[in-house]
Amino acid sequence: MPFDPLEIVIEILGEPAATMRNPVNAGYQCPFINSVCVKRSHRVAGPYPVCTIRTGHRTADLICVCPKRFYGIDLASDILKHCWPGTPPKNPTVVHEIKMKGFGYVDFVLADIDPATNTVGNFVSVELQAVDTTGSFEKAYSAVLNSQMLDSRPAYGINWANVRKRYITQLVTKGFFHHHWKSRIVAVIQTSLYNSFRSHIHFDELPITDESNIVFMLYSYQPVLGSGTGEQQLVLDRVVGTSHASLLTGVLYRQSPPRAEFCERILAKLL
Repeated sequence: MPFDPLEIVIEILGEPAATMRNPVNAGYQCPFINSVCVKRSHRVAGPYPVCTIRTGHRTADLICVCPKRFYGIDLASDILKHCWPGTPPKNPTVVHEIKMKGFGYVDFVLADIDPATNTVGNFVSVELQAVDTTGSFEKAYSAVLNSQMLDSRPAYGINWANVRKRYITQLVTKGFFHHHWKSRIVAVIQTSLYNSFRSHIHFDELPITDESNIVFMLYSYQPVLGSGTGEQQLVLDRVVGTSHASLLTGVLYRQSPPRAEFCERILAKLL
């Protein structure tokens, strides 16, 4: 049965996929970074400007597959309102891609800069996280560009486990550093990804106090009212605090699978 690729590919270059079928003519310009799209796939020549896909069938969630998509949100305002530690900043300034040896990158820092003395007051670091996929939806993307139907639905899924392993490890490490700096790190993710974390790691959800040196800002897609083109926007669902210690404890002390089942797997390998 023919399959409509627009059921999978929702956004290209920040626009509804149905209205952005020629990203080459748009110069592959990403509206969220005001530059050429940086997303790549080894199966697609040049940029791969898919921002958002559908996780499953028509009623399933929309999911962000490029972290730059979060720059469509006024993140600085949300952070100042919900996550800023202590006294509101006098001169909040965004600085992108800070790197330190043994620390890695953070996507950006929101810092209170005193221009008179060129010193940094309070600050928070911000990590954006989209998802990876298993399988491929490149055929759907190509079909959208060519205004074609597919013979069948491509097989792909969301690699929740891979994202969880990488991202949680980063948050624990960087959260530990921010604890010593008396600051916090803000994790900007979608609610569906957070729910996946919580289903595997039982960490504490804390109020936003000095103890919560890690703060999750959770977003979900909602249609832009009156757009008439299927345009979507990311809207803040809720803000959740935790600590690096609680997150680490949740990772280390997960419920173990039954020993007997593991032994059965050992014996099965001998057959």
